[in-house]
Formats: sequence, C-alpha cells, structure tokens
Amino acid sequence: MKDNIIQATVSVAIGALISYFNILLIPILVLIAVMLIDYITGLTSAYRNGELKSKTGLLGILKKVSYLVLVAVGGVVDYLICSGLATAGFDFGVTYCCGLIVCVWLIINELISILENLSELGTPIPKFLVNIVHRLKDSVDDDTNYKK
Repeated sequence: MKDNIIQATVSVAIGALISYFNILLIPILVLIAVMLIDYITGLTSAYRNGELKSKTGLLGILKKVSYLVLVAVGGVVDYLICSGLATAGFDFGVTYCCGLIVCVWLIINELISILENLSELGTPIPKFLVNIVHRLKDSVDDDTNYKK
C-alpha cells in the first residue's frame, strides 16, 4: 500500500512537471542527455590523462545541476513576462522564450565540450562538425545579445 502511494505521488509529480514544461520538455531531455555524455567523456579523458579526481568530478556534477537551475530561472523569467503581459491585456502565445534560448545555448556548449573531450581522447573529429557547432553557438550568441 505504501509503495502504491509513493508511485502515485511520483507519477503525479512527473505528470505535473511535463505539463508545466510543455515545449521545454524535449530540449531539457536533450540537455540532460548531452550533459551525461559530456560528463562521461570528461571522466574518460581525465582518467586517460591521469587527472581523475573526486573533487573535480563533484564540481562537474554541481556545474551540471546549476545548468538545470539556469534553465529553471529562464522558465521563471518567461512566466513573469507572460503574466505581466497577460495582466496588461497582451497575449503573444509564446510561453517559453528565455528558457528555450538558455536550454539551446547550454546544449550547444555541451556539444562543444563533448567534441573537445573526444579530441583529447584521440578521436578524429571532422572539421565540418566542429565548424557547425561553433557557428550554432555564434548564431545563438549573436541573436540573443543586445546590440547598440
């Protein structure tokens, strides 16, 4: 009986999160996947170079958790902006702009880190792939930075 209550509570919590995050769900799942891949390739690279340390690994985990917090902050900013605009009588139909941009930016940074880790492991990386990922980062940076 107790297990059923726990399972039901977890199911409701997951359902609520999925409903709340709506359009951010897939980017967040992709972000989590690339964070895991980056962490594993980083550990592998550090092990190969003889630089594997538990403190560094823990800091890496905390950094990844802070990424998720950053996406949540972007989601809160989106909520506040949408609520303010709704109160003023405006409805643009866009609910997750800041959170989505933050998530995509973090995914691209993680992809760059994965490519760097793979390169340190001796994996041949096609130059066009590195160029594409860097162009994506530059595009996101250029499109989101304020220009005078």
